[in-house]
Amino acid sequence: MKKRNFSLFDVINGSILAIICLIVLYPLVFVISASISNPAEVVSGNMWLWPVDITLYGYERVFSNSDILTGYTNTIIYTTVGTAINVAMTILAAYPLARPNFPGRNIIMALIVFTMFFGGGLIPTYMVVRELGMTNTMWALIIPNAVSVYNIIIMRTYFQSSIPGELLEAAEIDGSADFRNLFQIVLPLSIPIIAVMVLFYAVGHWNSYFSALIYLTDRSLYPLQLFMREILIQGQMEEMINPADTSHSETIMNEEAVKYAIIVVANLPIFLLYPFLQKYFVKGVMIGALKG
Repeated sequence: MKKRNFSLFDVINGSILAIICLIVLYPLVFVISASISNPAEVVSGNMWLWPVDITLYGYERVFSNSDILTGYTNTIIYTTVGTAINVAMTILAAYPLARPNFPGRNIIMALIVFTMFFGGGLIPTYMVVRELGMTNTMWALIIPNAVSVYNIIIMRTYFQSSIPGELLEAAEIDGSADFRNLFQIVLPLSIPIIAVMVLFYAVGHWNSYFSALIYLTDRSLYPLQLFMREILIQGQMEEMINPADTSHSETIMNEEAVKYAIIVVANLPIFLLYPFLQKYFVKGVMIGALKG
């Protein structure tokens, strides 16, 4: 093995990165530990990193609340359906724009990019959604954001830089049409960028709450984030606990346990998904930064 001489820069840079890593990881570890610790120890400050007097009270309350389970189910549906539509629309938009023989592609791309900087605003968008009859339906959360211009640019750049044009030309000489080229040649070679798009869109759908706040009034359609907003911001934790059975101080401590448990439960799917797609995520960001 080659011996490497560490310079002063390497030592300083490594130390700074280690400190930043600890700063980023501490809140995550703290929230997870607090969610399974005795609320009294958390409120008193005795728990500052590792769990103390482990209890699952918060998780019991979360999963016994029907609103949380309804929101969780709705969010999974919205994320799955929305991500599938997003990725399909992005591919169908990016592929022709990446083909050099597609007529008018520069004009079309300019019009698409134009929408990144100029939009109608919230009120006109709401009026369009209402006139289309999509209010109080899941489509109000999916159709208005069916495609992202930024993601089209990233995917188009990937097609242009990573798919050899000679490969598609050879397929066309053999009689292959554009759809066949897309599904049998381009997509199998584009797994990394597709994974990036899935991560981008899925995280966006999972964390989204503003569209639901605007377009939904039926609580049975609320995503998880809206119920979290009610609990964490509007202080509606009384729905999960029975104040008559506890003192005021105990009620506050129970609310703390529920709060941390909700944060963990709400972010668990993203925590599980991200490690598998991290390398594709970094690659996708680099494609957009260096070649876009």
